[in-house]
Amino acid sequence: MCTSIQLKHGDTYFGRNLDLEYHFGERVVITPRDYSFTFRKNDAVYKNHLAMIGMATVVDDYPLYAEAANEKGVYVAGLYFPGNAWYTDEIKPDKDNITPFELIPWLLSYSSSLSDVKELLSRINLVNIPFSEKMPLAGLHWHIADKESSMVLESTKDGLRIYDDPVGVLTNNPPFDFQLQNLRQYMNLDPHQPSNTFSEKLDLSTFGVGMGAIGLPGDNSPASRFVKAAFNLNNAVCEDGEEGSVSEFFHILDSVVSVRGSVITPEGKYDITTYSSCINGDKGIYYYKTYENCRINAVDMHKEDLDSDRLMVYELDKKLDIKRAN
Repeated sequence: MCTSIQLKHGDTYFGRNLDLEYHFGERVVITPRDYSFTFRKNDAVYKNHLAMIGMATVVDDYPLYAEAANEKGVYVAGLYFPGNAWYTDEIKPDKDNITPFELIPWLLSYSSSLSDVKELLSRINLVNIPFSEKMPLAGLHWHIADKESSMVLESTKDGLRIYDDPVGVLTNNPPFDFQLQNLRQYMNLDPHQPSNTFSEKLDLSTFGVGMGAIGLPGDNSPASRFVKAAFNLNNAVCEDGEEGSVSEFFHILDSVVSVRGSVITPEGKYDITTYSSCINGDKGIYYYKTYENCRINAVDMHKEDLDSDRLMVYELDKKLDIKRAN
């Protein structure tokens, strides 16, 4: 389970909570411009592409990105979409046959905007080929954004669907069109204090702040997280400057985190927010914090040699860092 959001405040920020019951060897990874991407069913070799930064596990020197953004400020995040995601076994010679684990680098290598992304997606055939026998494909859908807007890509048995995402949020099931319709049930929510519309016969008044949003979901289900993240994101007020934007971004993600013990999987494991990320799409800075360490860490892709041909990998700082005043 995961939550991905886009926030525009001066610069544009993207990022997500990754909710999982285990770690997958995730590290911050920069893929420079001259790193060679090869594809299982596509003869093209991508070099001299756009650099990208994100969270990935690296297997056989290949970055398996959970989410990433390129140097032009295009962002792609894969979110769990069980029971609905579907990939074809058919190889189509007139299409670009791309596997789900290749999708993020394929889209980010040469896309400068969502228009470029949509052009690529018009000729994609998303094929059911895992990275290896020991690493089967996950059922995913994708939150994709640039500096102006965002969209959602879903591949189901009904075909490939692309939705504009005016909300700037994606979670998991049900499909995205349901999530948009479901927001209509919460049109009455208001960050301001409510007036008495219960009855003219009763003299009713509030007894605390925040009562205009009574009914805002607080559970960890995907539909509830979508509503809560959408409400907080679209009512958020950022302080000026980079620190203000980054701080507000993480506060929005914090409102929909999974706390250890609050979500137990059918296997009896604890589903937690293993990490939260925030990418400044204009500056190429990847901010993150982990479940174990709530301090915000940062990796700036532009402080590295982006013309290199070798991956740059940064281990996550998971040890709690406490600033002691005495």
